[in-house]
Amino acid sequence: MSIWELHEDAIKPLGKTGFAAEGVLEQAHLQKVLAKDISAIAPNLLVIAEEYSAWQDSRRRIDILALDQNANLVVIELKRTEDGGHMDLQAIRYAAMVSTMTFAKAVEAFERYLRKQGSDDDAEAKILEFLDWDEADEEDFANDVSIVLASAEFSIELTTAILWLTNKYDIDIRCVRLKPYKLDGRLLLEIEQIVPLKETAEYQVKLREKSAEQRTARQTSRALYDLTVAGRPYPPLTKTRLMLNIVREVVATGVDPAAIAGLLPSASRLWVSVDGDCSAEEFLEKLTGERTKHGKRIDAKRYFTKDAELIGFGGRTYAFSTQWGKTTLEAAATVAVAHEDLAIEIQAAQPGTQEEA
Repeated sequence: MSIWELHEDAIKPLGKTGFAAEGVLEQAHLQKVLAKDISAIAPNLLVIAEEYSAWQDSRRRIDILALDQNANLVVIELKRTEDGGHMDLQAIRYAAMVSTMTFAKAVEAFERYLRKQGSDDDAEAKILEFLDWDEADEEDFANDVSIVLASAEFSIELTTAILWLTNKYDIDIRCVRLKPYKLDGRLLLEIEQIVPLKETAEYQVKLREKSAEQRTARQTSRALYDLTVAGRPYPPLTKTRLMLNIVREVVATGVDPAAIAGLLPSASRLWVSVDGDCSAEEFLEKLTGERTKHGKRIDAKRYFTKDAELIGFGGRTYAFSTQWGKTTLEAAATVAVAHEDLAIEIQAAQPGTQEEA
């Protein structure tokens, strides 16, 4: 692809050049300016470190380490070469090495980065604000790592490997081409995402989601649970729906959702709510409006927001969190014990039991 300058009676191609020819260095120039405005190559990220190295071999350093708004880490590697070198293997190695980072370690790294930038901002507060979290949640932090490769060009071998990894193994890797041009002594930069193509990115995501759903459907060992409340049995439930139905039963007895939140970890994000008795469509519209007004965002997938899942109490409509992991059964038992008058009983469903559609 070329960039052309439009004149009154002609069009002329801009002069192509190279980073090396222009004396542009990776760390001193490209990395420095991109870290200040990472949206040029990857939107909606928070840079938390440059030249990150928390392992023994200090020669191995991540050019830029960032967070996305789903609390996942993003490894960003830069090259000024014309083929991208071996940056794919390097970035995958770094992604694996950083995948165990905790929220606390991310705060430490970000604090060091802020101090080097001459900022005295509170690192933890800035991360929480970016993630729209009220408090730290180690269990929901860095469940995945994505990769952004930015280079002057990418070889066929590199892009073939990246496409294979993204399509076959669901690894989120993006390739962004940085192509320099000269115009009247000025250095211009064409920035273009080439893998995946923006036009096909959504389609590829849907394909990966479909593959993931198919793999899940084939997993016959998926854990299901039998729930009985006051002698009334439920059909076999997944862990998250087990939690949903337990809290629904408790709220139905007149217990304030805030009281349930007080029993469980990450209580500040256990519920989201809006005024009025709302349908699913009304609920999402109101919630989105309220969050937008305060400069915040909401990921509806993190809550049970269908009509049959919403819970009404005290003139408000509540949606319960879907974000439950290893602590689900412990949390369910905590609520059950606190409301023993409901005679809540939980036990593993028999092998081969099918979840209700």
